[in-house]
Amino acid sequence: MLGRFKIYMRQKRPAHDPLPDGVRLRAQYRDKHCTSPSEDMVTKYLDSPSEKAWLDYEQKYLEILEARFRENHQPFEELAELSRKQDVYLGCTCPTKKNPNVWHCHTVLALKFMKEKYPDLVVVFPAS
Repeated sequence: MLGRFKIYMRQKRPAHDPLPDGVRLRAQYRDKHCTSPSEDMVTKYLDSPSEKAWLDYEQKYLEILEARFRENHQPFEELAELSRKQDVYLGCTCPTKKNPNVWHCHTVLALKFMKEKYPDLVVVFPAS
């Protein structure tokens, strides 16, 4: 199974949001994971979040994932294989004050990307 979890950077994890059991992979821009966004695109989006900015972010991020996949699909294959064997969660700090909509997080786009590339994968999306 492949899903996502929230990373709490400067505060204690609240009791109502325990860490999920399974493999937790940080996937923020500084983590250099195959699903990490670039720092400049995150900064640009968070400087002025809007629906248009999100659509631009989404398009650019998916282009980045496609390019990475074409150049070297092995990290994606490894993520898929690990997710078939155990529960794996991609981590990000979203939702935040600047980006309160968890569906406007790169991890959700990464989950959609992985489901498209690996249709047999069990993917769990956040609650709406």
